[in-house]
Amino acid sequence: MENKNVYFEVRTKLTMTNQKQIRVIELGEVSPVRSQTCYHAVGHTFGPDTPDTVILVSPNSPYVCVGFHQETGREVDLDFCCQAGLPVYRREVGGGAVYLDRDQLFVQWIFHPEHFPAGLEDKFRFYVEPMVRTYHRLGIPAEYRPVNDIQVAGKKICGTGAARINQAEVIVGSFMFDFDKKMMAKVLKIPSEKMRDKIFQSLEQYMTTIKELLPEVLAREKIIEIYLEELARLTEAELVGGKMTEAELAEAERLDRLFESKDWIFHKGPLHSPAIKIHEDVHLKEIDYKAPGGLIRLTARIKAGRLDAVWISGDFTAFPKEGIAELEKALAGVSLDEKSLQEAISKFMAQTGLSCPGVELEDWLSAFRQL
Repeated sequence: MENKNVYFEVRTKLTMTNQKQIRVIELGEVSPVRSQTCYHAVGHTFGPDTPDTVILVSPNSPYVCVGFHQETGREVDLDFCCQAGLPVYRREVGGGAVYLDRDQLFVQWIFHPEHFPAGLEDKFRFYVEPMVRTYHRLGIPAEYRPVNDIQVAGKKICGTGAARINQAEVIVGSFMFDFDKKMMAKVLKIPSEKMRDKIFQSLEQYMTTIKELLPEVLAREKIIEIYLEELARLTEAELVGGKMTEAELAEAERLDRLFESKDWIFHKGPLHSPAIKIHEDVHLKEIDYKAPGGLIRLTARIKAGRLDAVWISGDFTAFPKEGIAELEKALAGVSLDEKSLQEAISKFMAQTGLSCPGVELEDWLSAFRQL
């Protein structure tokens, strides 16, 4: 298997600091919103005595989930979702809008930060390794593809996302038993049907599933068994079956209500901010820039050559997730000349440790140049 030295170093570092136990919570099938709020709840209630936790769960019906930094109304065809009876939720993890159903088995890690490698790419690499090993045992030649994908012969079979929730490091992904690519193309907000057809064709060309790759799919319980064997082997930890605590369940119920509220679903985006006032000497401009790590969308209010305010969204991943909102604040008042922007962004990244896989300083500068 590739990168053996990296995995050995990661494993050694983990076992030096690990509490030697990982709580495994198998929730089976739950409501769509709970399939998201369960891991958020563990993260929000996480404390020094909380065990490293892995949740295995699937939704019992389909839904659409948008990334933390996305603007729901821009990314999702809400009229179609309403007609199709598809609820839409926002997660606290980055990435893009995605259609989800019971054909995916979510694998959600909620760990102590010191039990993960320091680098974001190394975190993803470590997280996907037991999944990659599981796929290999199924006869699927999967491999890790930086920054945060698992691929088979150039086709994506798993994407992952990361966030810092309270005191916990969170990484999520899924085993892809099957995937409704037509529905995925339908739920996205697309300017034309021709473009929608192109999206479906691209999904057909660049995504794959267990069902497509194997003549017969093992029972889900057997795949979970293999995965847990590989997880235990990699971490050298004792896997202990467990349940969510009363505090975690109470938090999940609170988050269920929050995630279903319009304020949360639509909270991102300048057009929802009551503070915006456009005058004759103020220009509001929006640009899209495609970085290797995802789309960056900048909406800026420009006054006298300065960023009076800027709103940043897109399908990239940011770590910590709150860093983008803080970057927006840090750039308010900064001159739009490249030197000032470079100094401000570089200083912010150095002070906060903001990391966006596949989005480097030059990508941020290239995006702002378009303003």
